[in-house]
Amino acid sequence: MGRSRRTLPEELLLLALDPTTGTTAQPQSLDLGLAGAQLVELALAGRIAPDGDRIAVVAPRPTGDPTLDCALELLRRRGAPVRAVNWIGGPRLGLRQTYLSHLERCGMVHAVAGQMCGVLPTTRYQATDTAISREIRARLDSAIRTGVPPDPRTAALAALAHAVGLGKHLYPGNEGRSSRSRLRDLIRHDPMGGLVAHAVMDVQNGVAAQPRRSPAPAGRQAAAGPARSAPEPARGVPMQPRRGSMARVVAH
Repeated sequence: MGRSRRTLPEELLLLALDPTTGTTAQPQSLDLGLAGAQLVELALAGRIAPDGDRIAVVAPRPTGDPTLDCALELLRRRGAPVRAVNWIGGPRLGLRQTYLSHLERCGMVHAVAGQMCGVLPTTRYQATDTAISREIRARLDSAIRTGVPPDPRTAALAALAHAVGLGKHLYPGNEGRSSRSRLRDLIRHDPMGGLVAHAVMDVQNGVAAQPRRSPAPAGRQAAAGPARSAPEPARGVPMQPRRGSMARVVAH
């Protein structure tokens, strides 16, 4: 995968970044959205494909993007298709910071040091080229305004933006209600984006990680007792060591 094109996680993060305050909208759900955006980007690159509600690796060769390749390798190690909701709901400590640092290295944002309550160091991120964010936003606006089915990348970005709750950030107030509704409707234009967006919303809503099973015959259930299955563990990026309480904090 060439680096001339911004990836979906990068675009989603730029959409969520407030150009005035340097904070990210919907920080908790945004972490889930970034994990989902990685899946869509890998699908667009032909490395994974949907298998029902699961994700299957179809081409394990690297993409050239270190963060995406980390996710791809973890998916490959699972050895079997992984449910999207399990993957997205897994621990992803540091994923948002990984992408913010990457955008800083690429010169698309710059870090601004500050303090919280006059004591705790914080870091906010300001866009260095607002034209990039405007171009991303314009693609969504065009799809909403014209009603023309967007390309898969834009459709997936719209689905993820809706799933993480960016609608009210992008189209606030009563005047933005119709735009938020159309943003939600764009979810149907990309199957992979729709699968991932619904998984993101399921995780936020606390939907059970395991699919429902057909009830066992009464005799067998009485003999064996109710079956319980442990949730399938999911991972996104390698866990990072916890830092001390005075570590620098990324402002939400």
